[in-house]
Amino acid sequence: MNIENLWIKYTDTKDKELKKELIEYYISLVKIVAGRMYNFYGSKIEYDDLLGYGVLGLIDSIDKFDITKNIKFETYAQIRIKGAIIDNIRKLDWIPRSLRKKSKDVQNSISFLENKLGRSPKNEEIAKHLKISLSELELLLSDISTFNVSSLEEVLLTKGDYSSEIQQDIGTPEDIYEGKEIKEILSTSIDALNKNERLVISLYYYEELTYKEIGHVMELSESRISQIHSKAILKIKIFLEKEGIVKGS
Repeated sequence: MNIENLWIKYTDTKDKELKKELIEYYISLVKIVAGRMYNFYGSKIEYDDLLGYGVLGLIDSIDKFDITKNIKFETYAQIRIKGAIIDNIRKLDWIPRSLRKKSKDVQNSISFLENKLGRSPKNEEIAKHLKISLSELELLLSDISTFNVSSLEEVLLTKGDYSSEIQQDIGTPEDIYEGKEIKEILSTSIDALNKNERLVISLYYYEELTYKEIGHVMELSESRISQIHSKAILKIKIFLEKEGIVKGS
């Protein structure tokens, strides 16, 4: 039975065995999303746990997917799989309060210096403003990288991703308008980054390369890519806060 017929039959019968076949057919989606997110959460959580959370998202996708809508299941499912993983990681609350504070301190420094200088501040200027050494700032950017990526993923998941093909088919007109507006703001925030930051964001989010692969392309170390990524995300968050897309803390 091909996948189209399997979906039609499952939609008509809700048969458990057919559902099992759908899960087995699409499990590769879970592995792709879980593997990608493991790059960031691997030091805090096992891959099998991410896989388990992702399977829950896949099951939820199969339960709620409407084959009469003009959308691809793969697109719909990947968003829900990612959402289930982020949701369960958030419940673990493994990010120390001190790390959250340090991330906010760096973000506030970047925002202050941008307003003062009228341009994006250099790492040396951020370190001076924070009264720490450049090496301490670079280590801090690496430390807060995972936290910043996870928090931005939530924004992209709940705002940006649902403004895509899925929202255009199942969202209200207001949702669609808001989604398009948010995507434009996100695009503008990325355009405002420097060349290296834009490249890292592009290679990671669009080309789906790992830090190691990006480092090879840019001839930089993985830790340096992590720092660039973290700083880029902080800048995007500052931009989104100014635009009222996310709330400051």
